[in-house]
Amino acid sequence: MKVPLLDLNLQHKKLERELCDAFKQVLDHGRFILGPEMELFEKEAAAFCAARHAIACASGSDALLLALMAYDIGPGDEVITSPYSFFATASCIARVGARAVFADIELDTYNMDPSETLKLITPRTKAIIPVHLYGQSANMRPWMETARKKGIRIIEDAAQAIGAGHEGKPVGALGDVGCLSFFPTKNLGALGDAGMLLTNDDELAEKLRVLRVHGMKPKYHHQLLGTNSRMDTIQAAVLRVKLPHLNEWAEGRRRNAATYTRLITEAGLADAKKETAPIILPAVRQTNHVYNQFVIRVRNPASRDPLRKHLEAAGVGTEIYYPVPLHLQKCFAAWSYRVGNFPKSELASASTLALPIFPELTEAQLRHVVDSLQSFGGWKA
Repeated sequence: MKVPLLDLNLQHKKLERELCDAFKQVLDHGRFILGPEMELFEKEAAAFCAARHAIACASGSDALLLALMAYDIGPGDEVITSPYSFFATASCIARVGARAVFADIELDTYNMDPSETLKLITPRTKAIIPVHLYGQSANMRPWMETARKKGIRIIEDAAQAIGAGHEGKPVGALGDVGCLSFFPTKNLGALGDAGMLLTNDDELAEKLRVLRVHGMKPKYHHQLLGTNSRMDTIQAAVLRVKLPHLNEWAEGRRRNAATYTRLITEAGLADAKKETAPIILPAVRQTNHVYNQFVIRVRNPASRDPLRKHLEAAGVGTEIYYPVPLHLQKCFAAWSYRVGNFPKSELASASTLALPIFPELTEAQLRHVVDSLQSFGGWKA
């Protein structure tokens, strides 16, 4: 049996007629940049995320960059974020000339630890970028309360978490601005790169719309130094077709996560009460976890890579998110972080493994994954 990490063909086949109709509509009107589908998608996404404004852009990475640019964050400024995330979370900070100040994670959720974060605030701190990693909201309340008192901006990296909730409210519009990614592997994925910013601030929304088109308003008049970051109309058309299905897909992911949890526990591979259990399952701390990834942690890091090879031989696709934490990336050497600075993030990088979680998986496939985990001979090595 083959169980790929992700198979988008299953999703797209069901939507093929709607997608083809959407393609033809864009082809017919010919407005391939900032077209009507993009404007409609902005309104629909804003409503879905309970935000006043949604500003479409070229990618989730650009969304983070535009947010920092809009707040004029630059040299001499500090931005607190997680060292255990996709590269863009920190690269956008470096791109504007600011310094990333990392705060270690909570090992059970993989999200940034609020208690670690609050100790790092200085007069130079201009923003905090919490990451809602793997589809679960970070604990936003401590950051939001502190930010309001100190005038610090909260920029949510919700690239993996559209539809997730925090205390019953959708992520993305909880802070000052939220950043979404529609990379094809995301729960709501385009057929290429695409991203979005969410905000309830009218003035900020207008500034972001200008920044994404080279700082231009009106045409050929540039009051700001912006960038070229526009969502292609064809991608907006694709996302409009997919958005109505997002809650259903998220429910499928939650159902698969529950099945994994039950089967892995029944197999004796995970037990929160036993420190000898070889697998540690992800914890759920917030509402509406949308499981962009289902990430297990092996108790013995030395077994992670042999386990991955074993699963590959059994036809099970996996991925490691992320093998090198951000503070140890070579391009950030100037920030002078070292091995041991963030031990929980380093342990997560050395011991985690993502299993297939996409909603179209069958129970037989899920059972095959767990059977393959159970048949691994290296648990006691």
